[in-house]
Amino acid sequence: MPRRMLIVIALGGNALLRKGQKGEVWEQWATATAAARSLAVALKDVNAVITHGNGPQVGYLLEAFNSLPRARPRQPLYLAVAMTQGWIGFILQHSLEKAMPKRKVVVVPTRVVVRSSDPALRVPTKPVGPYYTREEAEELERRLGWIMKEDPRGGYRRLVPSPRPVKVLESDYIRELALQGALVIAAGGGGIPILETGEPVDAVVDKDLASSLLARSIGADRLVILTDVPGVAVGYGEPGARWLSRVAVSELKHLHRMGYFPPGSMGPKVEAAIEFVEATGGTAHIGSLERALEVVAGTSGTIVVPG
Repeated sequence: MPRRMLIVIALGGNALLRKGQKGEVWEQWATATAAARSLAVALKDVNAVITHGNGPQVGYLLEAFNSLPRARPRQPLYLAVAMTQGWIGFILQHSLEKAMPKRKVVVVPTRVVVRSSDPALRVPTKPVGPYYTREEAEELERRLGWIMKEDPRGGYRRLVPSPRPVKVLESDYIRELALQGALVIAAGGGGIPILETGEPVDAVVDKDLASSLLARSIGADRLVILTDVPGVAVGYGEPGARWLSRVAVSELKHLHRMGYFPPGSMGPKVEAAIEFVEATGGTAHIGSLERALEVVAGTSGTIVVPG
């Protein structure tokens, strides 16, 4: 009997909360249910690990912490990341089990090691939380000291540190569970960041870079990044944008160096794909969550191939 393919699927924030939604409980369940239905067919005959983002949810928690009376303690960012692993993991787990009643779904709280020397720990670059107007952003900067930046997709968002992950501490257990046939939800929100000394640190690791690292660590055959756009485009949002259907990793690296993929949106996805393909010789797929089956099969989105 041939070995089943092992893939890592990274879900964007649109798997639980779409832009324009407020985050009502019913919205989260409806969006997760739709995502689970899209994934159910795509994951029918493969072993899989599912990762997810947490930008809107971790930003929501940070906002909630800061709205407490001054006498109440504020919880650190790394605990907010841990909370979102349980929050989002539960909703995805329940939705997937309803869509795939014969598959067991397991949520693994996951830690990732980051280097204390990483300069990204001192330069906030990762957008989290909801989209604010310019006036709201300026008020948050004044009142809470947050660093805000205009998002390429519109509005302003808070920036937090985002160091590069260098090791996934639970990778062995994640691989074992996946090879046994369970759908494993892991590395939520990029993982809880831990320094080499074992101390947690306030940051949010990029979900796509962590997913690529996890995929390489467990020997995955394929990395699939599902998001809210059809694939990778050169000149996205501009007249005459060129969508890439199949691209060699060397060409994608060249385009990335030319600055075509912004760091706050497509940049980390492209980096994650490049790192996976170069390290493994496998393929990386980037495309729309709504067309998950076609993206996994390679008939939709962007496929990054060796060469």
